[in-house]
Amino acid sequence: MSVRKKFRAIMAGKKLALMPGAYDGLSARIIEAEGFEAICAGGYAAIGSMLAQPDMGQSNMRDYADHYARIAAAVEIPVYVDADTGFGGVNNVRQMVRAFEAAGVAGVFISDQVFPNRCGYLPGKQVIAVEQMLAKIKAALDARRDPDFFIAGRTDAAGVEGINAAIARCQLFMEAGADMAKPMGVDTIDEIKRAMREIGGPHMATLSQAAGLKRRSLEELEAAGVVAATFPSIALFAAAHAVRNVLRILKRENSLTATFDHLLPLEDYYELVGLNAMLMREESYDKAAAALVQKRAAE
Repeated sequence: MSVRKKFRAIMAGKKLALMPGAYDGLSARIIEAEGFEAICAGGYAAIGSMLAQPDMGQSNMRDYADHYARIAAAVEIPVYVDADTGFGGVNNVRQMVRAFEAAGVAGVFISDQVFPNRCGYLPGKQVIAVEQMLAKIKAALDARRDPDFFIAGRTDAAGVEGINAAIARCQLFMEAGADMAKPMGVDTIDEIKRAMREIGGPHMATLSQAAGLKRRSLEELEAAGVVAATFPSIALFAAAHAVRNVLRILKRENSLTATFDHLLPLEDYYELVGLNAMLMREESYDKAAAALVQKRAAE
């Protein structure tokens, strides 16, 4: 089964799928190795890891396509990604869909913010006219070559115009043919239940460090019928914390030995990155080449 079919199966499922966020290929490999069935990759983590900046829309479509391609290539599970505003008008959206499909991701969500897009939990957001967003969704649907490529429309209207406007937009996104409509910032259990009743289609909850301490248990989300929960920045924050911690120990103790208990063991790292498989591959090709030369010499 392709990763896109796997992702569609997850989104059509009845149990809550947990989708941690990857900020690069190595973090994606760790997520997969720990048994998660899908990954999300968003702009917040991408901008943080690539530029060490907050997500204010500084990157471009080509940078994201390359970034997501490295993440998707590192794993065998679906990768669902952030496509910001589609990076422009309908022709830009078309180009983005083709590039992201080629990158190997399972699906995308497109936001209705004005360009440049910023993290949905940051202040200063503005949204485009709903007609413009519907045109982008139609362009995205027409551009996809693989019918299993998952396309979602996301609105940030809740933080600008209120939840009623966000739900109304999502209803139109679904009517336009989107696979899912996501009202960003609709985060309480009661709000989520209302959105699910009135919008239709699958619902994906966002549990981001950028949202602050919003207490929602996974049990509550699953009981409400939410099919997936993303943790888009959890690996980024964990990595930043771990790196800062070990460097502080190194600086304070002036000793490499003092850091040993805080580092991944070498053998674990090599297992994670597949060193043995690469060495075996090298050996098999070398043997095959040597056998060919020997055969020719014997003729």
